[in-house]
Amino acid sequence: MRKHIAEQTIIFFSVSKWLILSSAVGIMIGALMSVFLKTLTFAELSRSDLPFPYYFTLPFALMLTTWIVRTFDQNATGHGTEKVIEAVHKRDGYINAKVIPVKLVATVVTLFSGGSVGKEGPGAQIGAGAASFVATLLKFSKSDRKKLVICGISAGFASVFGTPIAGAIFGIEVLIIGVIMYDVLLPSFIAGFAAFTTAQFLGIKYTYYDINLYRAFDLDLSLIMQVVIAGIFFGVVSDSFITVVNTIETWIKKVPYNRYLKAFVAGLVMVIISFIVSESYLGLGLATIRDALSPNPLISDNIHWYDFIFKTLFTSITLGSGGSGGIITPIFYVGATSGVVFGNISGDHIALFAALGFVSVLAGTTNSPIASIIMAVELFGVHMANYAALSVVIAFLITGHRSVFQSQKLALKKADNINIGEGLDIEHTPISVNMKDIEKIQRIRTHLRYKRLRWQVKNAHKDDNTKL
Repeated sequence: MRKHIAEQTIIFFSVSKWLILSSAVGIMIGALMSVFLKTLTFAELSRSDLPFPYYFTLPFALMLTTWIVRTFDQNATGHGTEKVIEAVHKRDGYINAKVIPVKLVATVVTLFSGGSVGKEGPGAQIGAGAASFVATLLKFSKSDRKKLVICGISAGFASVFGTPIAGAIFGIEVLIIGVIMYDVLLPSFIAGFAAFTTAQFLGIKYTYYDINLYRAFDLDLSLIMQVVIAGIFFGVVSDSFITVVNTIETWIKKVPYNRYLKAFVAGLVMVIISFIVSESYLGLGLATIRDALSPNPLISDNIHWYDFIFKTLFTSITLGSGGSGGIITPIFYVGATSGVVFGNISGDHIALFAALGFVSVLAGTTNSPIASIIMAVELFGVHMANYAALSVVIAFLITGHRSVFQSQKLALKKADNINIGEGLDIEHTPISVNMKDIEKIQRIRTHLRYKRLRWQVKNAHKDDNTKL
């Protein structure tokens, strides 16, 4: 009995401690995010004051952000969530506080000029940086600092997108694939809610989508099969997105020219494509996402089959050439527009598949299926849960052991016959497949090739007999 009372007392004080800490940190981060989001809105509105198309400034903006990051803090480069994950795993959550103003300024400059990045990466990095600063200032232990930084990730994500539950889960799910850190669950929830509420109180407005579909769950086997196929399709889209982003970034780094010249040329390429094809691949692309998710088919008709391909290229070029910002908003764009493509191919339910693409490609590219399912409910309504769960998990599995966040650690095999280096980050994880499985796949491919050859020969004979 005495042990039980002692245990309950310790737990009570622990819960009380983290209630206070995570609430305070969440309020602080909500205020910081309000400043960031309002600054970003002001910058976007001021584009109209320019006497020429705003995206003509993109080559110079990429040169400027490259200089800002290299001069003041190189951790502000690229998409910020990656740097936060790296800090949690490799530096016990320590983040230099100077990354906060550097990341804010670099992201605003990039988005003002039309760089194809998002706002959640800066949100996560600014939130985590603020939490790390507080923990260091108050001389917390390494363990407590790490917890508080994870709360910062959750609070930043929640206050940027207006999804406090998904934000909290994302912060603890994105660090290690296959593991949810339950010891940080309560603090993350509290920090997410506190940041979200504070941002709302300070005037931040959030967008939620009502696609007005499937409020009754009648058993529809045809639709279920389409959702399964859609999950596979979104898994392939996710895998392609990761490949293109990593390949282009690596290629740009290898080009043997001055980094400022490379940034200028990359910006110039995007300016030319935007001037000839469309401006919709620039910036956040929120208008295109809204069109894709519209239940009105006349509005979703504005989406082209190649939009998600161009957005992938623009995001890869922006981040690879020195732009600073997040990568989640471009993922939303790619997911929603590829969902429209799938919906048009299947012939119906375009808004539904756009919504499924929105969350499924997020799950596939970031390995965060639980947060993605909850986000579907928060953004689109509870009626989406069943379909989202099915599509999201399939996309998550199909993508394989890959991610846009190379510092994520692996603690889960997505198939029995694959060997992974558990506990290592994705970038350095050796992945091998059982040789017997490879031989089976090769036999199946040979059999299919033989069948196709026989079919071609048979049709050739038919054509000859018809001519005779």
